[in-house]
Amino acid sequence: MTESIPETIRYTADVVAVRPDGRALFITRDWPPYEGHEALPGGHVDAGETARAAAVRELEEETGVRVAEEDLMLLGVWDAPGRDPRGRYVTAAFLARVPAGTTARAGDDAAAVQWRPLDAPGPLAFDHAEIVTAAAEVTR
Repeated sequence: MTESIPETIRYTADVVAVRPDGRALFITRDWPPYEGHEALPGGHVDAGETARAAAVRELEEETGVRVAEEDLMLLGVWDAPGRDPRGRYVTAAFLARVPAGTTARAGDDAAAVQWRPLDAPGPLAFDHAEIVTAAAEVTR
């Protein structure tokens, strides 16, 4: 019988915010890991907070874009070991459809923000390309 080794699991929430023109919102990370790389807005779920509430908070803190919790659709949970070099991270990823003309600004942990085509975002940090692919399938 193999002995189980306890591991610390951290919980995060990520958001794929998409405008009607098919562009999704990405941040340029301003801290390690993947500093300077593009990623989805997101971050840690705080104590006493739901993943949905964390997604709303992180999206606004990092990009200035505000959405209501009820406007988020759960895309899924990404939990593969090794998805984050800092250790075991599990993320709940959400889709947010935002109005045409929605603008964003870099804030909190983002060095920059940009709207890119959902179906061709370019290289992304972590496993965010998988999350974007799931969002693209849902929006078709």
